[in-house]
Amino acid sequence: MTYIDTHCHLDGEEFNNDRDAVVQRAREAGCGAIFLPAIDLPSCHTVLETCRQYPGYCYPMLGLHPEEVRADWRDQLSEIRKCLNTSLTSHLAPLTSPVIAIGEVGLDFYWSREFEQEQLLAFEEQVRWSIELRLPLMIHCRKAQNEMVSILKRYKDQLPGGVFHCFTGNAQEARQLLEFDRFVLGIGGVLTFKKSNLPATLAPTVASGSAADGDISTPTVASGSAADGDISAPTVVSGSAADGVPLERIVLETDAPYMAPVPMRGKRNESAYVRHIITRLAEAYDVSEEEVAQTTNATACRIFRGVKGE
Repeated sequence: MTYIDTHCHLDGEEFNNDRDAVVQRAREAGCGAIFLPAIDLPSCHTVLETCRQYPGYCYPMLGLHPEEVRADWRDQLSEIRKCLNTSLTSHLAPLTSPVIAIGEVGLDFYWSREFEQEQLLAFEEQVRWSIELRLPLMIHCRKAQNEMVSILKRYKDQLPGGVFHCFTGNAQEARQLLEFDRFVLGIGGVLTFKKSNLPATLAPTVASGSAADGDISTPTVASGSAADGDISAPTVVSGSAADGVPLERIVLETDAPYMAPVPMRGKRNESAYVRHIITRLAEAYDVSEEEVAQTTNATACRIFRGVKGE
């Protein structure tokens, strides 16, 4: 069984001492590819360098994370766009693994709305990049789904697709996001937490049971913080989706080094731990782990051009 980790900050300093070992453990666990999102200009460079070290296995995504948006966001985006353009021009910067997405981008009003307008403008600009370059979006959204959806609706017919990263929301939120036909939900370690409602949200017609350990507050659409992997407080929305989320509208992710699944919760997360997410999804959908891996792999390869899982 092989699978793809569609969101891992493998370039982070948390992996500086044992990155090769982390990649080796991922390969041994069955991880066939790892997607690396940038969060700012410096990380665009570290993401590209890390992907050069593991060609054909690690794939870069470049963008400005909402928590990194400041008053100088235009200058940051200008430099990131230069980096993106250079990386996409093979004769200037040959990469065995091509840039596969614009990300990690989005909106995050959980901690502060100090740079709300700047975040809105920066996100919309990167949405336009996605359309222009025909690259999917890797979207981080926390306490900002209405604002995010409002922007995406302006471009709905032009969007090439993407992932709503680290989805932990309810049925109504899932239904709203999946109205964007070429987008899917990124599912990670939160699925395995003891009090997570995700299994019932994704596959409500199948008895979901509970994970062996861990805890989490009532979920909302969220993403691990760039700083600490925290998740947002609950957003209560009424309504339910009787049919749940089709397995074909899901991809797997870690958000490593954050959000480790049960039974690894509390430890540094890594791509090898996706196996625990696959196990929980198989239970939730009442299918085999192999079917989960095959279906999510096919979805990831459909959305992200040029990806070949090992």
